[in-house]
Amino acid sequence: MDVSRAHARARTRRLLLSLTAGACAAALVGSCSSAGDAAGPGQSTQAAAPRSANELEDDYRAVIKDVLPSVVQIDAANSLGSGVVYDAKGHVVTNAHVVGQEKSFKVTAATGGQPVTARLVSSYPEQDLAVIRLETVPQGLKAAEFGDSSAVDMGQIVLAMGSPLGLSGSVTQGIVSATGRDGQRGRAGGGTGATIGNMVQTSAAINPGNSGGALVNLDGQVVGIPTLAASDPELGGGSAPGIGFAIPASMVRTVADQIIKDGKVTDSGRAALNITGRTVLDDDYEPAGVAVVEAPANGAAGKAGLKPGDVITRLGDADVTTITSLSEALAARKPGEKVAVTYVRGTETEKTEVVLGEM
Repeated sequence: MDVSRAHARARTRRLLLSLTAGACAAALVGSCSSAGDAAGPGQSTQAAAPRSANELEDDYRAVIKDVLPSVVQIDAANSLGSGVVYDAKGHVVTNAHVVGQEKSFKVTAATGGQPVTARLVSSYPEQDLAVIRLETVPQGLKAAEFGDSSAVDMGQIVLAMGSPLGLSGSVTQGIVSATGRDGQRGRAGGGTGATIGNMVQTSAAINPGNSGGALVNLDGQVVGIPTLAASDPELGGGSAPGIGFAIPASMVRTVADQIIKDGKVTDSGRAALNITGRTVLDDDYEPAGVAVVEAPANGAAGKAGLKPGDVITRLGDADVTTITSLSEALAARKPGEKVAVTYVRGTETEKTEVVLGEM
């Protein structure tokens, strides 16, 4: 790893300290320095700030130079997105909604060159992830380094790399706005409808084509795979600027490792009630819960006594009004966790403890 990039965080801290000192000198020269340290004629008290800003700019450039050879553009028959090179064997991780139902793709390195063919290894729509494999690995392409999702924190500077609107090798900059976000990938435009938990929220611009690309920190590590941007129903479903979401690197590694090893996901790590359900409406035609259509006796809900016809209205401390809200509540849980489920049977409201199964 480049030395300047490896010390990016230290430099960022120096930048913040320099900017603070510069602001103090500009406003309170007499209070911030001793007589012997006072600036002389023609000397600027803020001279350190541009120098530190240049250092941060150098860090950006070093990260981009290091990571961009690990990012690709993926052209499918009906979609265009991005991907991240996962290993030296040519495996590339991307979003399930990017690959759709296709089996073959044209892949171009973000740094340029001729497109190469890639084949689908497997797709896991439940987490909106997929792995494809390049038939030949272009020279200069290299595997990305994936970071520790648990170390991602609010305020951390991140860069999003991908092919927004087909502009291959584009980079946007922002911060981590929040962690632990849950959201649903809509079905419109080929979406999977997946409810995804524990996502990284970022202010870095996420636009169509960024999906499946890389969200990286200033150590050049991939901390997430951008998958969607927030939309505002009041704006006709248009994207809400500065609110994007990425699947955390830990989940990416979990899914990709299983697909590469076994050709499919064998252990999702996601909680489930093991039911088939549907949203029900109340007398005012408002969503009022999830009716159990099927609850196999050997499933989590069946073992806890839930039966077809029961209407689930609450899981733990989360209200359940629709299938989506039930999926979001489960996304925050783990298999094997015990949780209280409130449901209506006939005219009676009842509660039971359910040991959650796995999706």
